[in-house]
Amino acid sequence: MTAQRRPGLRARLYRQLDPKARPRQGLSRLNIALVLLILLAVALAILETEPTLTDDYGRLFAQLELALGAVFIAEYLARLWVCVEDPEFGPGWRGRLKFVVSPTAIIDLLAAVSSFTPTGQGMLLLRAWRLMRILRLAKLGRMSRAWAHITQAVHSRRAELLLSLYAGLVVMVVSSTLLYFIEGAIQPDKFGSIPRALWWSVATLTTIGYGDVFPVTPLGRILAAITALTSIGVIAMPTGILAAAFSDAIQRHREAEAQALAAEDGIEERA
Repeated sequence: MTAQRRPGLRARLYRQLDPKARPRQGLSRLNIALVLLILLAVALAILETEPTLTDDYGRLFAQLELALGAVFIAEYLARLWVCVEDPEFGPGWRGRLKFVVSPTAIIDLLAAVSSFTPTGQGMLLLRAWRLMRILRLAKLGRMSRAWAHITQAVHSRRAELLLSLYAGLVVMVVSSTLLYFIEGAIQPDKFGSIPRALWWSVATLTTIGYGDVFPVTPLGRILAAITALTSIGVIAMPTGILAAAFSDAIQRHREAEAQALAAEDGIEERA
């Protein structure tokens, strides 16, 4: 009997880095460690915006950022090396080039390089660049197969979601137009045009209700009440659609897992 050939180092590392290449569900230990480091990096980026902490621990924050940046650079280079194992990219330099220009790889590179940028608060551009570190959190999405279920759920209900979006836009435009005719002459600074009235409509339709803009006439208040009541259904519509879609996607995933387990048991029994 011929001994089974052990996969090479690149193939083994690819299975550790890419969850979809693993024969079993869940994240590898390497990816679990990367997730924890990503969360630590995001926490550091948030804490560094507090002056009382950076005054006392600024040097420690900088050292941790450099260490995390080195880890993420090494991770990026490792993914660049193993990407040719992924059928999505293909072999050779063309596969690596396709990986480099992919959105997830660009996010990885920006998140890693941001650790080595200046963190002074003298320039607005550098302050905005520091926020690029938060993009590390976006990497968590691809480390779990649950993201595929979310994408599938949204895609399967795209027609219903577009319809609910259209209904919301109709209510928003109609209500702001009516408030323009009713309140425009009385409050020209707030309802003097339809675009100005749209701000009130958005705040009311989303049930935020800042209170900075509101109608003062009886007819305007009646219309505002009708808009507020209508907004409950408009907001609840996509929520219910997405909840049902997520439930269906999870159910299909569980059925697929059960079929896969049943197939594995059948193969083992025949063996």
